[in-house]
Amino acid sequence: MVTQYTPDTLKAELNSKGWRLTPQRETILKIFQELPEGNHLSAEDLHDKLLEVDTGISLSTVYRTVKLLARLGILRELELAEGHKHYELNQSYPHHHHHLVCVRCNQTIEFKSNSILQVGSKQAQKHGFKLLDCQLTIHAVCPECQRALIPG
Repeated sequence: MVTQYTPDTLKAELNSKGWRLTPQRETILKIFQELPEGNHLSAEDLHDKLLEVDTGISLSTVYRTVKLLARLGILRELELAEGHKHYELNQSYPHHHHHLVCVRCNQTIEFKSNSILQVGSKQAQKHGFKLLDCQLTIHAVCPECQRALIPG
C-alpha cells in the first residue's frame, strides 16, 4: 500500500492496471488528500465539494471514480450507519484504523488495532492474496443513545 499518493504514484498505479490518470481522477484524489483526518465522504458529499470549486465533474463520474479507486485499493469503501457508502484514503500503518459506529445517531469513532491488521495480513498471506485493506466496523449504541432508550 502507498502511504501518500501523488499524481505520479497514482498515475503509475492506474497505468499498471490499464487505467489512465484523468484530470477528474486527480481532482477527486486531491479532495480526499485534503480531508481532515477522521472525515469520510459519500459520493454525494464528494460531488457537493466538487461543485463548490466548479469542476464540472458529474455525479455519475464521481460514482464511477470512487468505485474504481476503491477496487484498486486507493480508497477505502466504508459501510457506516447511514445506509450508504462512504470513502476515505486507504493509508497504510500507522494511519490504518477501524470504526465504531452508533446505529442510532451515526456517531463514528476511529480506533487502531494492530491485532486486527495482523490477523487480516496473515489470512491474506496464507491464501496467497495481496492485502489491500483490512477494516473492522463495529455497529453499536453509544452511551448517549443508551441513556435515551432507558424509560425515565
